Amino acid sequence: MRFDVLTVFPELFGALASYSLIERAIAGGILSLWVHNLRDFTTDRHRTTDDYPFGGGPGMVMRAEPVLRALEQVTEDVSQPHVVLLGPAGQRFDQTKAANWSHLPELCLICGHYEGIDDRVRQVIAEEVSLGDFITLGGELPAMVMIDAVSRLLPGFVGNSESLDDESFAHGLLEYSQYTRPQSLEIPPVLVSGHHANVARHRLTDSLLRTLLYRPDLVEERQWSKDERKILLELAKRIESFLLTP
Repeated sequence: MRFDVLTVFPELFGALASYSLIERAIAGGILSLWVHNLRDFTTDRHRTTDDYPFGGGPGMVMRAEPVLRALEQVTEDVSQPHVVLLGPAGQRFDQTKAANWSHLPELCLICGHYEGIDDRVRQVIAEEVSLGDFITLGGELPAMVMIDAVSRLLPGFVGNSESLDDESFAHGLLEYSQYTRPQSLEIPPVLVSGHHANVARHRLTDSLLRTLLYRPDLVEERQWSKDERKILLELAKRIESFLLTP
């Protein structure tokens, strides 16, 4: 998979490219990362990428021309990149979005900055995406988070791909509690029972409880499986019995 990033701070992505598994994935041809300095697509001697907004107001706005020229460069190298603008008005990034993007051949991320970006850029993008309801100094850190989240879903990136199946958000639930040595510290006995079916049921129950306690918003519109419904009914009966006990 190819990632292209349009930014005024390309040096920030050096850390990402030399980071552990991503560095290994780049070397192995699993992904490629192309970082484009928007200042290289300006025409004035000061390499200006921002300007005052029409109509007045505080702050500066990123100019459209450098971004559009950079996109022309990207489209010369790849046929139809999926172009994403990182901005607060976009859909919130989540695991489903990361999974969908992992099937794309090319993804181009435009890092916003200052007070925003000239709205004419939105005419050439596929979608606008936000990392969350907060403001960062620019789109560079959100872009790195998104590249990290998408990369680890690419075939061959993670040594044991089965480890991705039980992660938090993989199936709309938080992951179950994990334990390691020493066994002398208290852990649920079922985990060392050797009974795989009981271990799987315990983990599903724990995953449901953790999600309901810490992230109930994740299950507001969830379609429950048969096993999940059965466990939830058992939990409800236990809670009812506890509340009715004098």
